Amino acid sequence: MRAFSPRWLALVLVLFLAPPPLPAPVPTLAAAQDSRSVLQSLQDAFVQVAQSVKPAVVNIATTQRPRSQEGRRAPQVPPSFRGPFRDFFGEEFFERFFGEPPQRERRSLGSGVIVDKRGYILTNNHVIEQADQIEVRLSDKRKFTATVIGTDPKTDLAVIKIDAPDDLPVAKLGDSGRIRIGEWAIAIGNPFGLDQTVTVGVISAVGRSDVGITTYEDFIQTDASINPGNSGGPLVNINGEVIGINTAIVATGQGIGFAIPISMAREIKDRLIAQGKVVRGWLGVGIQELTEELAAQFGVKPEEGVLVGNVMPGSPAERGGLKTGDIIQEFNGARIGNVRQLQREVAQSPVGSPSQVRVLREKRPLLLTILLGEQPADLTAASEPGAPPSETAERFGLTVQELTPELRDQLKLKDPDGVMVSSVEEAGPATRAGIRPGDVITAANHEPVRNTRDFARILGQMRGGQNLLLLVRRNGSSRFAVLSPKN
Repeated sequence: MRAFSPRWLALVLVLFLAPPPLPAPVPTLAAAQDSRSVLQSLQDAFVQVAQSVKPAVVNIATTQRPRSQEGRRAPQVPPSFRGPFRDFFGEEFFERFFGEPPQRERRSLGSGVIVDKRGYILTNNHVIEQADQIEVRLSDKRKFTATVIGTDPKTDLAVIKIDAPDDLPVAKLGDSGRIRIGEWAIAIGNPFGLDQTVTVGVISAVGRSDVGITTYEDFIQTDASINPGNSGGPLVNINGEVIGINTAIVATGQGIGFAIPISMAREIKDRLIAQGKVVRGWLGVGIQELTEELAAQFGVKPEEGVLVGNVMPGSPAERGGLKTGDIIQEFNGARIGNVRQLQREVAQSPVGSPSQVRVLREKRPLLLTILLGEQPADLTAASEPGAPPSETAERFGLTVQELTPELRDQLKLKDPDGVMVSSVEEAGPATRAGIRPGDVITAANHEPVRNTRDFARILGQMRGGQNLLLLVRRNGSSRFAVLSPKN
């Protein structure tokens, strides 16, 4: 019989003498109670938020009487003609004698939040827009007729007021600048007319723009359910503070709702209560995004500012020294990365205040001080001009001609310099760039174009395959465009 070596004996002893493995720990009663306590605390927090904020949330019902196609209120059809008489006489009779076929009154529902004990209510402009009568119902079922204090369609905000015999419950406004993605979000409102509905979600994103809802966009995105009728109601944090005004949803998606940050809403609310309107700062420039092609032409990256395509005569921008072709990179210390950001910064700045504008001009940094003017009613703070680009001859799919005195008069041009686009090739580079016959080219590749000779000279200096940068004027506005030559 073969003897075991000492190493084998040691291994056998370890296997037989080792203690059995410990069983998995069983949750103790104390640990389970702690978990339930945490969940109970969270639930209690939601309940407390709902109880504290709901009294300040109101139901808004609006009535809009019929209007004619010209926008006037349609004549009221006498009661004697209603009912069976309408069927007897027919719609043509009503259209002939009352201006148009009779229409029913339009009624809609929305929400609002009381922000002042004197009866001021913050809501969306689209909730009360064109309303002939506004009825507000409080959480205690009392009803009041509201008057409009002021509206601001460019942010979709409005302030209305009711006269109550006693002080009203007021919601506490928070600081939307401190919210973080992933925080709890609670929406309160009256979706589909269902009073005092509470939904819960999280903050999905902040700073959403280019949504296409308003002129000045800086939305909070949330997945807390927002439905028709929620508009104008508050978006609240776990502390019961209003952080946004619910505004819109993405109809084709689920869990995508948008709210106006309360920091913006508070500022608009204060202006509307104090002045009845919103006065915004104005530069008087036409600006455009720096596409990759434009950025390459100006030696910058696409996100490093916005391009000035047009400076309005007599505007604050002209008086302050801004020029066409400048790239605005900072406004009052804020880095500018896109058109909407500059629009917001300019609009929120006080009229008459000196603003520091840092630009890049011919690749050299320059700091300008501009006194902002008041934005005209029919203009945005810094809007994109409305005309695109062009090219020439065989390479760029367009032809040009001299600006004769007759053409200058016809186009109402004050500047005698430039060449007019006489034709563009269908589906050619100029057409793709947005050039149309009648556009006036005033600069090419950063050089002024006074006449067709200048234009031909600049084209002759270009290398094969090089893009053409044009400054094109149309209807009093100008903008840059990049044209790629034909292959």
